[in-house]
Amino acid sequence: MSQWAYFCLWWLRMTCGIRSRVHGLDQVDHEKPGLILARHESAWETLKFQTIFPRQAYVLKQELLKIPFFGWGMALLHPIAIDRGAGRKALKQILTEGQQRLDGGNWVVIFPEGTRMPPNELGKINIGGSMLAKQAQVPIYLVMHNAGKFWPKNGFIKKPGTIDVYIKRLDDVSDLSTAELNQMIADWYQTHFDESSLSEGGPEK
Repeated sequence: MSQWAYFCLWWLRMTCGIRSRVHGLDQVDHEKPGLILARHESAWETLKFQTIFPRQAYVLKQELLKIPFFGWGMALLHPIAIDRGAGRKALKQILTEGQQRLDGGNWVVIFPEGTRMPPNELGKINIGGSMLAKQAQVPIYLVMHNAGKFWPKNGFIKKPGTIDVYIKRLDDVSDLSTAELNQMIADWYQTHFDESSLSEGGPEK
């Protein structure tokens, strides 16, 4: 799966002119598993994360595993496949299986907004990621990017350019409530909606 991701990123660079630069890469500790709370704008980030972080398990919709090739590949990563209409049952599954994956040495990726969002548009931050962050007590990585500008949701046409990825590490969130952590995530995402910051590759905030 990881090798396939490397190939796809190379192919996108060669054929579509899509490149990337990562800010905050030095904050990533490969020696212990972490929880990634990431912005979701495109299919691109699911590829790029394979080159940034160690082995990952994604929280995703059950239906995605039925997609030929892509879904089969994702199944190899032992995802946490939830029924989004299951309410509290799905939340309990995220907490239980998320802890299991982390204890087994996998990193866990959660998209707190729950679905792909257009660039510069903030969705509702769901509580599952923050609840797992407080329960698991592992390093948390907030990840923001602007991939949707170059590979939009449901878009076949891809635009050339450089995607900026921003990483912010949080080591201890025990003093924050779930609501406070959700607000921190939302505020940090909002900070990087600033078009000049994203396009110029400014310093991490």
